Amino acid sequence: MTDFTTQTLPTEPDATAPDGSDVRILPGLAGGGMAHFELAPGKTSSAVRHRTVEEIWYILRGNGQMWRYQDGREEITDLTAGLCVTIPLGTHFQFRSTGQEPLSAVAVTMPPWPGEDEAEFVAGKW
Repeated sequence: MTDFTTQTLPTEPDATAPDGSDVRILPGLAGGGMAHFELAPGKTSSAVRHRTVEEIWYILRGNGQMWRYQDGREEITDLTAGLCVTIPLGTHFQFRSTGQEPLSAVAVTMPPWPGEDEAEFVAGKW
C-alpha cells in the first residue's frame, strides 16, 4: 500500500533542470511524478528531448513561448496562465520567458523522472 503524501510548494528550488529552469520537486506515484518549473524573465531554456518520459505542463503565471518539434512537425506556442501543453515522448522542445515576471508551470512526468541522463541536448529554435 502506498502512503498518502501532502506537500506545499518549496520556497527554494530543489535543483536546476538540464534545460536551465529552476525545479521544485512535488509528490509522485509509481506511474508519474510532478514538479514545479520556473524560468526567470528574459531567459531561454536549453533545447532538450527526453529519452523515456513524456510530460504535461500547466502554466501558472508569466508569459513565454514553447517550441516543439517531432517527426518533421514544428510548432511555437504562446504560453500564458491557464494554458496546458503536452510534450510527447521524443519531442525536441525549448521554452523562453518573455514577460516581466518568471514563467511558472507545474508538470507531470510519466513515468517518474529517472535521473540526470534522461534529457538529451538538441539543436533548438532560439
